[in-house]
Amino acid sequence: MRGEVLVGAFTALLISACAVGPDYRRPDIPAPEVFQYEPDNAAATSDTQWWRQFGDPVLDDLISEALANNTDVRIATANVQKAASILMQTRSAFYPQVGYGIAGGESGGAGSSELSDLPVFPGSEESYQALLSASWEIDLWGRIRRLSESARARLLATGEARRGVILSLVATVANSYLELRALDEQLTVANATLETYRESVRLFELQFQYGQVSMMTVAQSQSQYQVAAAQIPQIEAQIAQTQNALSVLVGRNPGPVVRGKPIGELLQPEVPAGVPSSLLERRPDLLQAEQQLIAANAQIGAAKARYFPAISLTGALGRVSPDLSDLFSGSDSLWTYKGSVTGPIFAGGVIRGGVAEARAVTEAALLNYELSIRNAFADVDNALVANLKLQQQLVAQTNLVNALREYSRLARLQYDEGYTDYTTVLQAEQSLFPAELELAAVRASVLGSAVNIYRAMGGGWVTEADQMTVSKTKSVESK
Repeated sequence: MRGEVLVGAFTALLISACAVGPDYRRPDIPAPEVFQYEPDNAAATSDTQWWRQFGDPVLDDLISEALANNTDVRIATANVQKAASILMQTRSAFYPQVGYGIAGGESGGAGSSELSDLPVFPGSEESYQALLSASWEIDLWGRIRRLSESARARLLATGEARRGVILSLVATVANSYLELRALDEQLTVANATLETYRESVRLFELQFQYGQVSMMTVAQSQSQYQVAAAQIPQIEAQIAQTQNALSVLVGRNPGPVVRGKPIGELLQPEVPAGVPSSLLERRPDLLQAEQQLIAANAQIGAAKARYFPAISLTGALGRVSPDLSDLFSGSDSLWTYKGSVTGPIFAGGVIRGGVAEARAVTEAALLNYELSIRNAFADVDNALVANLKLQQQLVAQTNLVNALREYSRLARLQYDEGYTDYTTVLQAEQSLFPAELELAAVRASVLGSAVNIYRAMGGGWVTEADQMTVSKTKSVESK
């Protein structure tokens, strides 16, 4: 009867209990209504595998391979599993902790022996006992609830951190591949230019032998050849370094990377549509920052709960027997239960300091969340304006290369007809070569700016990419 009364009383306490500390409310942070540089023809493509819009199966395969094998993604997955384990440990305090114990011993009065100095126990008795024990802390003030709330938020934050790794990985693989294809085009241009200059040097050396040109013309052509020759090792070194970086991203040892379409044949992805406020639900880094704020806010309540008494119940049920064989069949039993209330009277400021610390951490998390949001707005606007201006630059650079090619052709014709000296040809070709190299780089930058827009906006495509890591994760967990 007394047990039923206690259980009823504690049940009533639990029903009426509330968690101390502030409940979380999302901060009201003003957002711009529209992005400054979003084009009118933006498309709703942020929830698709946007990298397929480039039309290069090799790039598609590289991204799939990276999502399956990248080490950073696997580390982030392990961190999520760690956070889930912490949440499991925290939530275990909601439930009674049940244990068992079995003990046995022998006791008796000591005597002496006439034959030896060793003690003897003529009246020793054996005793065995088995106990089933349970203890339970009643979360009357919500300390455990707040700790669980904090642990759950940290788990979600870790999950968003993993999604952020996936977002960054896909964008980095795409940009690295675009850079590699641009370097390949630059190397092609440099080799073709070098071959043209080599032929010019050969012809001028022959003409010099027959007195048709001066040694100055030969020296000018040779210097032009060496300028082009000096570019090739630099480009080849960049190609090797980019290949190695890309290999590591996809989970391989450094080495060659298969190529797909040339940079000039890759298609331009559509610009995804969106509004600034949607970033709060789409960008993993913002969702992560908010969950960190929720976790810090919950810690205030957990710290405040230490001001109040801790209430716990303990109990034990078992059997006692002088014979081990009768331990579980005899009639000698024992039981006990009790409740305890413990609380602080004077703690020297340790609780107050803990609450102050939790408040400070929450304030820092709030400021970090606000700053992350403003940076996200800026990231998108920067990516949009870069895409717009780079497309304009591409048009101008293409026109420049076409004009310089015509200039070089006409200068060569005039030189061959004797209307101008070789200096004019030299100037034209010296302007054309770096302009062609720059055109390849600008093409990659235009395509890369679309990648950066998708990176800045986030979206459902991150979930699409996340699904591509599931099979690898499951295979690792099964080992």
